[in-house]
Amino acid sequence: MAKTGTAQMKRPKHLPLRTCVACRETKTKRELLRVVRTPDGHVLIDATGKKSGRGAYLCARLSCWQKALKEKRLEHELEVEISAEDRAGLDAFVATLPEETPAPAPTKASRGQSRTQNTVQQ
Repeated sequence: MAKTGTAQMKRPKHLPLRTCVACRETKTKRELLRVVRTPDGHVLIDATGKKSGRGAYLCARLSCWQKALKEKRLEHELEVEISAEDRAGLDAFVATLPEETPAPAPTKASRGQSRTQNTVQQ
């Protein structure tokens, strides 16, 4: 039988999902930062996502890192006590994260005014 001219649809590429240990949001693996407990017991940030060892994922938000370190969520997930040396390395990384500025949420009054202004302008 001859093939007809219909092209087959390609399946979308599989994107592995991971969960942030602090905020519990599920995102693609590439959107999160991996922290790894190496086989020798050190805790490091794994920029490549390929180092061997037990890993945990965090958002690149300052609030998630502060929560994970303060509430010892990383220690729980990695099943290790984070040494002072490793903690200093993590704290140095956290210091490089930008401060979060929440986006101003539109209020009902401002939304209503903008609709009124749009109708007046038209």
